[in-house]
Amino acid sequence: MLGVLINVITVIIGSSIGLLFQKGIPQQVSHAAMVGLGACTLYIGISGSLSGKNTLILIASVVLGAIAGTLLDIDGAINRLAQRVESQFHKEGANVSVAEGIISATLLFCVGSMTVTGSIQAGLTGDNSLLITKSMLDLVSSMMLSSSLGIGVLLSAVPVLIIQGGLVLLAGLVSPVMSTGAINEMTCAGSILIIMIGTNLMGMTKIKVADYLPAILFAAIIYNLIP
Repeated sequence: MLGVLINVITVIIGSSIGLLFQKGIPQQVSHAAMVGLGACTLYIGISGSLSGKNTLILIASVVLGAIAGTLLDIDGAINRLAQRVESQFHKEGANVSVAEGIISATLLFCVGSMTVTGSIQAGLTGDNSLLITKSMLDLVSSMMLSSSLGIGVLLSAVPVLIIQGGLVLLAGLVSPVMSTGAINEMTCAGSILIIMIGTNLMGMTKIKVADYLPAILFAAIIYNLIP
């Protein structure tokens, strides 16, 4: 779990530094930075979406994920959990809610082969090198994200701990179904969600991205079901 703890600590440190910078940023500059961050997020999502090799898996996983997520009302649940924090930290006229900051940061930190491969590697062999490398990247990313997305990025350290820690603890169980192909399809589906986040940050859409989270799990399941 050492690599996971280091990753969580770097997210907390980076987010805290970003929040300090946020305090002196005028609203007009903050809006411009948000649009720029959205454009960069689109690039990250588009790049990651090219990892997948089977378009049918992508379509099926996103559709099934949307249905499951909407029925479970994942977005509503996350927003309800964030309401108490929202009342204390949400600034008047802020562009992004606490819940949106948590969801956006969690996806950006946890979607990708480095997260899955690094966590499984740490759980099976005790080698934390990949997670530590990822931690250094997340240190910089969290500084940039929190300066625009606010306290939600700092709070994303909790789901990062749960997701990566869970993968480390369950590495022996999930490794047989987490082949390179499965991880690629999961990355592809997750990157579609990151694209949605990018369009939200740019003000182009108001998609409830959290309702699509099951798509990442469906991608792995469908991949392993196809002969």
